[in-house]
Amino acid sequence: MESILKFFEEPIVSFAVLLAVILTVPILVERFRIPGLVGLLAAGVVLGPNGLHLLQKESETLSLLAEIGLLYLMFVSGLEVDIEEFRRKKYRSIGYGSLTFAIPLIFGTVVGRLFGFDWNASVLIGSLFASHTLLAYPMVSRLGVVSNEAVTVTIGATIFTDVGSLLVLAICIGINAGDFTATKLAILLGSLAIYSVVVLFGFDWAGRQFFKRTGDDEGNQFLFVLLAIFLASLGAQLIGVEKIVGAFLAGLAVNDAVGQSPVKEKVVFVGSVLFIPIFFVNLGLLIDIPAFIASISSIWLTLAIVTGLIISKFLAAYGAKLLYRYNQDELLTMWSMSMPQVGATLAATLVGYRAGMLTEGVLNSVIVLMLVTATLGPLITSRVAPRLITSDTTLEPDTTPSNWGAGTTDHPFTVVVPVYNPKTEQYLIEMAALLARYESGRIVPLAIATAQANMDTPTIGAAMERSEALLANAKAVSQEIGVEAEPLLRIDDGIAQGISRASREQDASLIVMGWGRRTGFRARIFGNVLDSVLWSSHCPVAITRLLNSPSTMQRILVPIDNLGSASSRTVQFAQMLAAANQATVTLLHITDRRASAGKRAWTESQLAMSVAKWAPQLKPEIQVVSSDNVVTAILQAAKSCDLVVLRSLRRRTNAGLDISDVTTQVAQQLTCSVVLLGEPQRSQPSVVVNPTRDQLATQA
Repeated sequence: MESILKFFEEPIVSFAVLLAVILTVPILVERFRIPGLVGLLAAGVVLGPNGLHLLQKESETLSLLAEIGLLYLMFVSGLEVDIEEFRRKKYRSIGYGSLTFAIPLIFGTVVGRLFGFDWNASVLIGSLFASHTLLAYPMVSRLGVVSNEAVTVTIGATIFTDVGSLLVLAICIGINAGDFTATKLAILLGSLAIYSVVVLFGFDWAGRQFFKRTGDDEGNQFLFVLLAIFLASLGAQLIGVEKIVGAFLAGLAVNDAVGQSPVKEKVVFVGSVLFIPIFFVNLGLLIDIPAFIASISSIWLTLAIVTGLIISKFLAAYGAKLLYRYNQDELLTMWSMSMPQVGATLAATLVGYRAGMLTEGVLNSVIVLMLVTATLGPLITSRVAPRLITSDTTLEPDTTPSNWGAGTTDHPFTVVVPVYNPKTEQYLIEMAALLARYESGRIVPLAIATAQANMDTPTIGAAMERSEALLANAKAVSQEIGVEAEPLLRIDDGIAQGISRASREQDASLIVMGWGRRTGFRARIFGNVLDSVLWSSHCPVAITRLLNSPSTMQRILVPIDNLGSASSRTVQFAQMLAAANQATVTLLHITDRRASAGKRAWTESQLAMSVAKWAPQLKPEIQVVSSDNVVTAILQAAKSCDLVVLRSLRRRTNAGLDISDVTTQVAQQLTCSVVLLGEPQRSQPSVVVNPTRDQLATQA
């Protein structure tokens, strides 16, 4: 028995157990509608010193990985803050942020005092109440109500509440450290102010400069982001502030520099699949089941913390309602969105517990608080958010040209078609030729031969011969359809770079690519050619999986969510293809199941008005379907169609092709052809189907 226990103390064994837990537990518990992080906490309890003794909280390896996970959790919290939303409504965001920070802070402090904590620990408990986690963001995004002012203000207030609560934490920990006078407090605040300026502005400037100079070197950019996390954390420790404050500020600092780049995807991916889950497993090791049951059995502290948080957040939202004259639905949405307490709250609680300021009863109560608010908040949001009025429910001034693809004599409509696979080349060229013929344009079949150190090597010679054969076949196909083709063979350092650079040189209006099946761990982490082209292209990219000839497609389905003009490219793409084939187009809008008949009729009329503006030649059938399951609704509607056109978004995902999990599910389950239309990076995103996967990183 002792030898077995000693075997499990080996670092490599502990790490293998952790990986097995992270891989399997969230998948299992999510089948029972239990959040994955709850499963990781439970796994820590079961495998820890109070369970099977397979993991030890004294393990240096586990402690190091969990510490990195804690820093990563706070960094991602800062990185995921939508700076642009904060800027749009900064004054009202600061106003509501002040309310939803100060009122819960007071309530938490009162709770602490009522249960015998000193003033310093009570204020720390109050700071736990002050922050919030935007668990409901994917939900309001899918519903298309992100542009509602109340939602925007709540998102913006996250910056104020998280920064404020972490600053209070830093001061409380500093006071608890020992001999703390007013002078030392002033020195700490001054040091913190200087440090914050250095991190927020210095790291931001350094990040912009570094990213500008490194171009597409994602490896070094990723390392720069990691270095920023740990330098900011070490700097916080040097001035006597908790490390998580530095990690959060580092996330805010590099937010603009990283933007929605592929590097952000890699950073979030590494954290969400490895370090952050390890942090939650390690947190489970700290839970002593008998002590947990005993602390919960003396329910008054837990009840006071949970009730105090819920009431104080409601009072803050009610104050914003009176101040800014919001309606009842907006009040409830602000309240429910600011209620969940997950990332920052758990991190700060653990810091206070380790410092000896908070008792095990408070730690256990906060875990209960997390479970209650993470369930109740999104539930209320799902009930009231569909009734919100959004700023884009009326027609916006259209900044997208109504005739998207139209070219001029000097710049004809140009479709670049990268060719590589002879099996898919025929349909790709047909698709591009149909679109180009409709716009009286041209197509550029493109073959890339990867550059070698020596240009006379047999490898590059064979690649060029193969490429020339593909281009000759592409030209023959285009001539059959009656479209001008200008084959282009290019030698470049990489396939993705070659496609993007050649498309820019040819002033392409559209890139049409085939969608291969992504496999392998390396592809998951570093992405593939499609990912790189999506991120670097200057024009839209149509990623196609064509099961039949495009010339035979007669029924085209376009799922569409928001009514703003940014969706126009998807509709116009369908219009061009439909006109070339004399096909019919169906626009599918999926609304909440609880939406009234009047709401559905109004939505249908707004869609009709929008289409008349975006694509006046198009006379589509408009379907407004009520459903809680977006995937099922789209798949059902697609059964009678030949092609489904989805919009691919430049938004965070685990990794790989930059589309939401819902879109991924739809594309994988469709039995007909599919096109994912990816917008250039400068375009403002408009959601067709949005992420619904409960990712640990988005809970931070």
